[in-house]
Amino acid sequence: MGFVSEFKEFAMRGNVIDLAVGVIIGAAFAPIVSTLVDNIVMPPIGYLLAGVDFSNLAVAIPTPTEPVQIRYGLFLNALIKFLITAFAIFLLIKAISMIQKPKPAAAPAPTPTEIYLKEIRDLLAQRAPLTPGSAPRDQI
Repeated sequence: MGFVSEFKEFAMRGNVIDLAVGVIIGAAFAPIVSTLVDNIVMPPIGYLLAGVDFSNLAVAIPTPTEPVQIRYGLFLNALIKFLITAFAIFLLIKAISMIQKPKPAAAPAPTPTEIYLKEIRDLLAQRAPLTPGSAPRDQI
């Protein structure tokens, strides 16, 4: 029973639950980013590059049977999707951290030693300063 209770404690930690929520939200967010990249971002970029469709970009390597294609255009699409997703997550985390600004911690109370040192400093500051050539304060 020790293993089961340890696993239950692990699974119910806040970090594990937060991670699960993040994975689910990320999975739901992926089709949105794919649609955004494929249908909104990439067409203007292809237009600017003289009608190039990134998903069709490939290098053919001849072989005796059929040519093998290295489809680097799909990689470029995936890279752009990743950058957009990372940027969106960055903005989301930044917004959440602005909302959840931690309250500044109260300064700890001074120790008795610090209190005594401040009192001594204040008493010394109240005394008249010595001028060169004057007698020591004990003799005045």
